[in-house]
Amino acid sequence: MRKPTLVLLHGVGLDHTMWEPVVELLADRCHLVTPDLPGHGRNQPARAGTTLEDLAHGVAAEIPERSHLVGFSLGALVAQHLALHRPDLVSTLTSVSSVCRRTPAEREKVLERLDAARADFGTATAASLRRWYADTDVPAEWVRRTEATLRANDVESFLTCYRVFATADAALGPELHRITAPAVAVTGENDPGSTPAMSRRLAATLPNCRAVIVPGARHMLPVQSPEPLVDCVTTLIRDNTHG
Repeated sequence: MRKPTLVLLHGVGLDHTMWEPVVELLADRCHLVTPDLPGHGRNQPARAGTTLEDLAHGVAAEIPERSHLVGFSLGALVAQHLALHRPDLVSTLTSVSSVCRRTPAEREKVLERLDAARADFGTATAASLRRWYADTDVPAEWVRRTEATLRANDVESFLTCYRVFATADAALGPELHRITAPAVAVTGENDPGSTPAMSRRLAATLPNCRAVIVPGARHMLPVQSPEPLVDCVTTLIRDNTHG
């Protein structure tokens, strides 16, 4: 039986290595594609004015047709954009720790984080690590690796991509109902930025989507709780594979 193709899209300021706990669990069952988004990893810094469309276009060439897309945080917005505009690439859509149609108060908070990163990137990075990993049992080595990846960013490129993360859901939200791919929205119970309410909002908006809330998990769900995430992904694929 042919293995399904999974494409894993990382979050802002990170790279494909964040998926290693998930890759370890899926390597024998799936063909895995783990690209770096434009402006991330070994790619060139993002140019000023980069949009969600630019990020999606920049990664689309690496995605085989009829793949199962799994996007985390900013990567979830990219995956949703592709599901809308390149449905030929998307068999199923898993949005992990995704924002959705932020309220004015939610948008104000994320723009404050953007301003904080512009003012003092190092302090903002430390705050992100606390927000993502505080009071979890994630090994310290993973926290150090995440910190190293964040601090290796070109700061202007990071700010450009973070602005996409902070604002793109406003334009994407009114179009989400047109996504036809079977979908799941999964987030951590204790994620303060990509909240359970947002995942439920996303599930209520997409025509064929359910929400899954992972107890005790924070934002870095693929690192903290890879097993329940993999269960969500494989269940979605199994339930929507014919023949």
